[in-house]
Amino acid sequence: MGNFVSEKIKKKSAARLAAVQATYMIEYGQLSVDEVIKDFISGEVGHYLIDDDGYDHEELVEAADMDTAYFSSLTRGVHEKKEDMEKSIAHFLREGWVFDRFDGTLRALLLCATYELANTTDVDVKVLIQEYVDLAYAFFSKNEPKMVNALLDTIAKEIR
Repeated sequence: MGNFVSEKIKKKSAARLAAVQATYMIEYGQLSVDEVIKDFISGEVGHYLIDDDGYDHEELVEAADMDTAYFSSLTRGVHEKKEDMEKSIAHFLREGWVFDRFDGTLRALLLCATYELANTTDVDVKVLIQEYVDLAYAFFSKNEPKMVNALLDTIAKEIR
């Protein structure tokens, strides 16, 4: 049973990564939510990732299988509640920080995380925050992961 649970967790983690990417694509691309979701599920997009070893060596690796239903639900939910969540996130930012000025990937990550914190009550808060901090480390190498951790912790205390 342990292997089944581990595989299920990996598929949800892959769904979260894909949802962050899809949220970014919906924001900056020309495709509708349905088209982006279809492209991810079919493997036309997001099937390969760039693995960077940190020493100027990059290679394409196949992405892990994802929980497609979870991915679809998360991506649609973020899109449907995007405006309200942007206002909510902006409310929790330190003075002088403006959500709209954040990097697009960071915004997509925070939107997905906030949506899950508000709507996925069957997953422990600490697990969700760690998942998104890990994703932040996958995309960023500076202070963003620490900021994601602190911001999500503050949001979670308020909405959970």
